[in-house]
Amino acid sequence: MTNKQATFLEYTADAVVVGAGHAGCEAALALARTGINTLLLTLNLDSISFMPCNPSIGGTAKGHLVREIDALGGEMGIVADDTALQIRMLNVGKGAAVQSLRAQSDKNAYHEGMKKVLENTENLRIIQAEATEILTENGKCVGVVTNYGGRIDCKAVILCTGVYLNGETITGHVVEKSGPNGFAPANRLTDSLIELGFNVRRFKTGTPARLDGRTIDYTKCEVQNGDTDIYPFSFMHDSTPENKRPCYLTYTNLTTHEIIMNNLDRSPLYDGTIQSTGPRYCPSIETKVVRFKDKERHQIFIEPEGENTLEMYIQGMSTSMPHDVQKQMYASVVGLENADIMRYGYAIEYDCIDTLDVLPTLEFKKVEGIYTAGQINGTSGYEEAAAQGLMAGINASLKLRGLPPFVLRRDEAYIGVLIDDLVTKGTDEPYRMMTSRAEHRIYLRQDNADFRLTEKGKEIGLVTETRYNRYLARKEKYETLLASLQTRVPQKDAAPFLKMYGYGEPSGSVSYADMLKRSIPLKDIMAEYNVFGEYKKDVLETAEITVKYEGYLKQGWELIEKAKRLEDKLLPADIDYNEIKGLRLEAQEKLDRIRPFNLGQAGRISGVNPADISVLMVWLATHNS
Repeated sequence: MTNKQATFLEYTADAVVVGAGHAGCEAALALARTGINTLLLTLNLDSISFMPCNPSIGGTAKGHLVREIDALGGEMGIVADDTALQIRMLNVGKGAAVQSLRAQSDKNAYHEGMKKVLENTENLRIIQAEATEILTENGKCVGVVTNYGGRIDCKAVILCTGVYLNGETITGHVVEKSGPNGFAPANRLTDSLIELGFNVRRFKTGTPARLDGRTIDYTKCEVQNGDTDIYPFSFMHDSTPENKRPCYLTYTNLTTHEIIMNNLDRSPLYDGTIQSTGPRYCPSIETKVVRFKDKERHQIFIEPEGENTLEMYIQGMSTSMPHDVQKQMYASVVGLENADIMRYGYAIEYDCIDTLDVLPTLEFKKVEGIYTAGQINGTSGYEEAAAQGLMAGINASLKLRGLPPFVLRRDEAYIGVLIDDLVTKGTDEPYRMMTSRAEHRIYLRQDNADFRLTEKGKEIGLVTETRYNRYLARKEKYETLLASLQTRVPQKDAAPFLKMYGYGEPSGSVSYADMLKRSIPLKDIMAEYNVFGEYKKDVLETAEITVKYEGYLKQGWELIEKAKRLEDKLLPADIDYNEIKGLRLEAQEKLDRIRPFNLGQAGRISGVNPADISVLMVWLATHNS
């Protein structure tokens, strides 16, 4: 691409990260911490790690991502713990695989905390400017141009543009060129991306109103307090964050729904103003009322935005209705009858790319050295963005250091599931991570993220010695506890205890592990026999799950080993699928576009069936002999 705008050489760096949201921050830190001279471009220094939607970190499956980011040496979990207003464990009544941490965060403190980390990181420079063009030569990235005419020469660029690309906020019939929360949009970069060969499309997300907390009647709502006896996000922390503020639960009602239905003709979602695709799993209140007409109410969570603000986030009532309708809607909800709106809800449309044009390393297939991460890849959520940013930063760093790429398999991490879904299946709507997407989720629990990933982070060069030594200490305690759980209790001491849980007389002594396999909680065993009190909760939980689910884990491992046999069969990068006889036309087209790394990835491509995989296996056998 020719240089259209640059007037002077402003800086030279090894890598440039465009955008300082959750993806950009993790990408920049991964690069700089592994010795790469990095420059971080942001439209506004005040928007670094900003939370334009819900000020929370974690949630179902998202908590898994945060702990994996932390285990690899990322920053999100540390800052989330440090700035939490409360933290809870979700799905405690369900199996261990789907339990997830979620913290309500102080949005201003989170921004300030992450900004401080960035500012004090060696090899990292931060600049407030808009990227307007990506420069390339001979199919490789060579630089970035800013809106001020400066050229930044570099060998790699990571695009973490969030919802800012040609951002437009929509409230009723009012459409404004804007990023989230009134920040300026990025209006000039999309043309450069299209010229480079990116397939650009339009997605949508939205946010609810923020209410003045003084005007909410909390006595009419259900209190939602945080937990105290759980572990934090970061493996670098020993204690649970202090619970500083409660959240509250209320509900919409038939009056709320009637207000919405009577004003659908003024809703940009239904009058044709909004035509882009929104998130399926986080719909607006208008969509929920229309889609679920039989429901008499919907849950509404009232959540604090910070310690030093009155603003309360009204989760579950995202909307783009006109302001007068919003006032009626919110006032109809129990507890919100007299609440003052401080910020109205809105929808936001933005440009993003088709991730079928991206490699599993998150590098663009058509131009070497360009990586994408976060909402530009069609995902939703801070955690999904941070996970991609971390992986893009790692892979850009490895490439610049002349080292092999780093790609996580689906059986190794939720991060692996996330990226594999994006680059193999693509997404036609904002993608959200869910536990149901992970076929090996019994292995991919949040409690064992460090056992799965910290060794890998150390090999990459991102995990520090301090972090690694903490991992080794936890692993040693875990292994010691596993061995201790084999200790046997004499029959006379075990029989009365087992009887309490409905079991008959044992034939002999019984180990603590045998008791766990009988679904007796470890905490009850500890109380009865006064054992294992020296171990921390996180070690106790991981050991208990390992023993309790031993049979399921063994079955899961057999499935993983079977899948790995296909993952190990690599496909040549220069393979010509059009020349392979027996492949159906659709399979040829899909395989040629996506260019899978291996047979496992090929088998997950929509339009490639088992017969096509058999053809590829025969082709590999004949060409590798």
